[in-house]
Amino acid sequence: AGRPERARPLLTAARDSAAPAAVRGRAELVRGLTELRDGPVGDAHQSLLLAASLLAPDAPTAADTATLAAADAAWAAGDLPACLAALEPEPDNDLPAHLNPAPLRAAGHLAAVVREHRVGMRAMLEGRIDRAVAPLGQVVERGRTDDRPEGLLRSAAAALLLGDVDAARRGGARALAAARRFGSDALVPQALEYLAYAELRAGRHSQARTHAEEGLRTALRTGQRNTAAHHRAILALAASIEEEPDVVARHVTAALNTARRHGLAQVATLAEWATARADLGRGRPFDAADRLGLLVLPGPGRGHFAVWRLAVPCFVEAAVLAGRHEETREVLTDFAGWAAFGADPQAAAQLARCHALLAPPDRADGLYRHALARHDEAGGDFERARTALLHGKWLRRRRRPREARGRLGTALAGFDRCGAGVWAAQARGELRALGALSDGADTGALTRLTPQQLRIARHVAEGATNREVALTLAVSTRTVDYHLRKVFAALGVRSRLELARMVEQAEQAEPVEKTGARP
Repeated sequence: AGRPERARPLLTAARDSAAPAAVRGRAELVRGLTELRDGPVGDAHQSLLLAASLLAPDAPTAADTATLAAADAAWAAGDLPACLAALEPEPDNDLPAHLNPAPLRAAGHLAAVVREHRVGMRAMLEGRIDRAVAPLGQVVERGRTDDRPEGLLRSAAAALLLGDVDAARRGGARALAAARRFGSDALVPQALEYLAYAELRAGRHSQARTHAEEGLRTALRTGQRNTAAHHRAILALAASIEEEPDVVARHVTAALNTARRHGLAQVATLAEWATARADLGRGRPFDAADRLGLLVLPGPGRGHFAVWRLAVPCFVEAAVLAGRHEETREVLTDFAGWAAFGADPQAAAQLARCHALLAPPDRADGLYRHALARHDEAGGDFERARTALLHGKWLRRRRRPREARGRLGTALAGFDRCGAGVWAAQARGELRALGALSDGADTGALTRLTPQQLRIARHVAEGATNREVALTLAVSTRTVDYHLRKVFAALGVRSRLELARMVEQAEQAEPVEKTGARP
């Protein structure tokens, strides 16, 4: 019910009582689940394994649930051997679920979901994709008719493993509705987490941010600091494409504080990736390459086993810009295998983009075009716009201005559409360098500002400080700071002087009503 502070003392009392093994096993199961959401995940792993051993003789379905939760704890910790050990099949039931369905029919619906997920997840981690697709696909399929939040959460998780982001969104949304309907408050933040991850994998950062903001609030309200850290990492990744470095830093700091205390390797990897992507977007490739190198290059500090590959395209781009081409070879080989698997809809296009960055001039153009064609198949404005931006930069440096102008214009439109302000600024800078976008040519961008943003932009352009603007408009300085960041992102400007110049040119070119947001 989302009241772990009430559950913990009861669990302590239960541990000290002389209860039957099945009762003690259920107490350890609850304890482990509580620690998984709000405590060191290594402790949660051990509690859940103990629960499984106590429950196995009399409650095999509950034992399977505990075992799979123990694997979840090892996953969160980034401990691949422990995760595989927890997923080890029982000696008398070592066939994949899709080849041995009789025990599942007898065990019931939830037991079938748990066992199929266990079989499929282990096969996936072992790289036996052919043996993973059927059981995980069955878990996803069961989610179409399930009405219990636990089964629907497993359906969403299985869909994410398979890279089916649409099914993950459906499963997460149904799990959220079911958790609310049954009053399972503790499961609401987890459903929102899966929803946010699915939107993030699909490149829909704004939707991911919306789910993660609600997930963070509910996780904190229900005493789930680990789940809150996951949501903060998602929020940092969403903000990393915008002109909001302070927002990225705030969420990353909070996420890493919990991750380091509770051993959350997955959270730490996502948070570090968010910081590096923000650096890359702001034109700081050396910083981005240094940070990403620790995550993706082989070594003891490499990121989470199931997450670091997602950061490889960012690392390749940063490394090339920083002149560290040779470091990309090994990780690209691994990334090619990941792309071939198909669990990430953007990976094939990103792989082609990486090869284009590293290719000689006679091959790069074709690889960029191939990458854009793959983006058209996968969808997602942000990644396609990034490829178009890199292609446009390449074309401009090869003195092909007409083609470069087209690619950069496409990139700018894509970034504007998905709210990637920091990347839109890069595209505008390239267009200005081409002479295709003068300092005053983008004044129509003022029409995209809200009335409040336009008023603030005008006052700042006249030389007012943020505090002076706040006093004039009777709002807080923090509100002015927030809206001014949005103005900078929307207009692609990086200084108050540049903003003043754009506002002046806009008002000279076309009068704008002083109280409206549109001319």
